[in-house]
Amino acid sequence: MPESAAVVESEDIRTVEELGRVVERDPRFAGFQVTARGADFVEVRVGDGGVVVVEASVWRDEAKLEPHLVRSSGGGAGGSTMLILAGADGDFDGIEPLRDRADFAVMTLPLGRARLYVTLKNYLDLVALRSRATERGRWAERYRYELGELIAIARAISSERDIGKLLGLILEKSRYVTGADAGSVYIVEGEGLDPRGRTLRFMVSQNDSLSIDFREFTLPVDEKSIVGRAVISRQIINIPDLYQLGTEGKNPWGFTHDRSFDQRTGYQGRSMLTVPMINQRDEVIGVIQLINRRREGAPKLIKPEDFDLWVMPFDKRAEELSLTLASQAGISLENTLLYADIQRLFEGFVNASVTAIEQRDPTTSGHSQRVATLTCGLAEMVDREANGPYAHVHFTDDDLKQIEYAGLLHDFGKVGVREKVLVKAKKLYEYDRDLVLARFDFIRKTLESESLARKVAALESGRGAAAVAEVEEDGFRRLAELDEFLKIILQANEPSVLAEGSFERIADIASRTYIDARGLVQPYLTASEVAALRLPRGSLTAEERLEIESHVVHTFNFLETIPWGRRFGKIPSIAGGHHEKLDGTGYPRGLKAPEIRVETRMMTIADIFDALTASDRPYKKAVPVDKALGIIEYEVKSGKCDPELFRIFVEAKVWTRVLPSP
Repeated sequence: MPESAAVVESEDIRTVEELGRVVERDPRFAGFQVTARGADFVEVRVGDGGVVVVEASVWRDEAKLEPHLVRSSGGGAGGSTMLILAGADGDFDGIEPLRDRADFAVMTLPLGRARLYVTLKNYLDLVALRSRATERGRWAERYRYELGELIAIARAISSERDIGKLLGLILEKSRYVTGADAGSVYIVEGEGLDPRGRTLRFMVSQNDSLSIDFREFTLPVDEKSIVGRAVISRQIINIPDLYQLGTEGKNPWGFTHDRSFDQRTGYQGRSMLTVPMINQRDEVIGVIQLINRRREGAPKLIKPEDFDLWVMPFDKRAEELSLTLASQAGISLENTLLYADIQRLFEGFVNASVTAIEQRDPTTSGHSQRVATLTCGLAEMVDREANGPYAHVHFTDDDLKQIEYAGLLHDFGKVGVREKVLVKAKKLYEYDRDLVLARFDFIRKTLESESLARKVAALESGRGAAAVAEVEEDGFRRLAELDEFLKIILQANEPSVLAEGSFERIADIASRTYIDARGLVQPYLTASEVAALRLPRGSLTAEERLEIESHVVHTFNFLETIPWGRRFGKIPSIAGGHHEKLDGTGYPRGLKAPEIRVETRMMTIADIFDALTASDRPYKKAVPVDKALGIIEYEVKSGKCDPELFRIFVEAKVWTRVLPSP
């Protein structure tokens, strides 16, 4: 080794200032870089790691030490800079309290250059290790955070059943995890194995920087559009900058970017990430398109220069996150679409059932829908009550849908009632009335024949004109009496309250007899006809009324066979109890107040109101609203209907949902 080199090698470093000059000039420190220096400090870095070597005496001067503490704690990415206090042994007396404020090392001077190299190298390696550990911890924390977010997002989107809200939520969360400023969601429509024969419907759009009034539209699934290509290829399409698509080598897809929207709004679509949503059957059912990934801290993208400054391409991590989320979203969307299909199936079944009911009894057309509307309307008013016995009662959307279905189906059991009983308008069935009319026609002909025979006999006996006139007058009297009988019968056949003495007159008519065509003695009225005509009110016999009342049992039994699930499992009990009364006088089970659900109590009021106010029917006239409310009020005072629910019904004028206010 040359003598000059030996001298250099043996020189000791006594100050931080000397240390800085050596690191800058000595060839062995060629990989080191002095990035900052002063009279009492020097910062040396290798890559992302560094050390700040400070004169030991500085630690006693708060003003001088503070910048170095800041530099070492945050001067590098992740705090990748170490503070080193350099000085003689005596300079470090009493320094331990400083460790409560900072993490630092000490370097004892003087120090040979070889020792300096080893010491700095060790400290820089330590900083690098710490930096890598910090970075790994930061990535681990980021992954934990992202995993937590994905789990939370999955939980949120899997619980949403409204298709519009779900699509908005999917887009919002996709933008959130990737940092996208804007985006859209498309749904694939149509059938067929080849996606090219289907269409894409633009459903949802969001933009943090621009308020957009978007409208739904459709476009064919083909390779001309980016979203169409994503459906066909089933792959992510990541375009770093749409404005660079015309640049050679930066457009492997062959797309062109239509800037008409950009020119019209001033909003530039730059980076774009298009992700297909695939369901559990491995079918592409939608596309998420994310636009303009923003740098952290970016403002709204408004000015043209904002897009150059703040927009960056979507990276691989954004692709991974969006693909993971798109997979979850695809399954949730498929489930929601299936749920919507089931919902439509329910709706179709209920509507078909209502149609079947009304075809059996056309005179009550619209009754089921009106009862459902009134009951749901009353439920909404009850839900708003802040005081009183029902202040604690609240109904969710599912509860209201359950009430609606129960209202629509509350009379479905009428399909089990004989049609002639169901539509019976008079006390006698039409064919029974026609039989009575035919019978009286026969009796009339018989009386006329008998009168004519008696007149002939009088003439043949030679008793003269006076005898003939007497026979003729008696015949007229008997025919007039027969007409009176028939008039009484037809009056009694009306389903109104019988006039005084009508029971006796019917019995008197029934006691009369005639000789039929076979020579047998028959009564003017049969026992069953008398029983029907002597009904004090209405048109139904006791047996027929029981048959009508059985429709509630049929309703419950029928609805009970349907697997409604947890959401709608109470439909049978709600619909099957609408004729129960709080005092136990209702049917079919004679339940009392504690056993009757609040939904059923509401339906009872709605059912009575509509039955009274519905348009004229063959067996009754429509009742004005005021009179109908008076009748229900009487039921309330009699302990049959719920007084609080009736109060809400009246005060909220719930009936105006189906009838105009009086």
